[in-house]
Amino acid sequence: MTAATYIDVPLYRLAHSRTGDKGDISNLSVIAWRPDCYEILVDAVTESRVAEWFSARQPSRVTRYLVPSLHAMNLVLEGVLDGGVNDALNLDTHGKGLSFWLLDMPVRVPETLAATLPDIEPLPTS
Repeated sequence: MTAATYIDVPLYRLAHSRTGDKGDISNLSVIAWRPDCYEILVDAVTESRVAEWFSARQPSRVTRYLVPSLHAMNLVLEGVLDGGVNDALNLDTHGKGLSFWLLDMPVRVPETLAATLPDIEPLPTS
């Protein structure tokens, strides 16, 4: 029996995301493209990993809520919107771009699974 080989792929190959906000809190949903990707997401998209991935935004807390019936999760990032829509001077006061940042996070998957994932290209940023 051969040991599985793993590679890193961007999260957007496994899932899609939506973002919402309220004050200085951002909600990011992560929804698996396929049910067989959900357990990989549960293992890879942890509170600590998301906090580290968003370290430049300095979240005060990251809370993850799993929704297995939908093969999804909701991430609540507190303190990432520079005070929120009415207080922030940043260009993305609603934090809509945060889901795109999250979807770039590398996720380690078996090479055999990676070969079956959609080869989705992200939208150009410029």
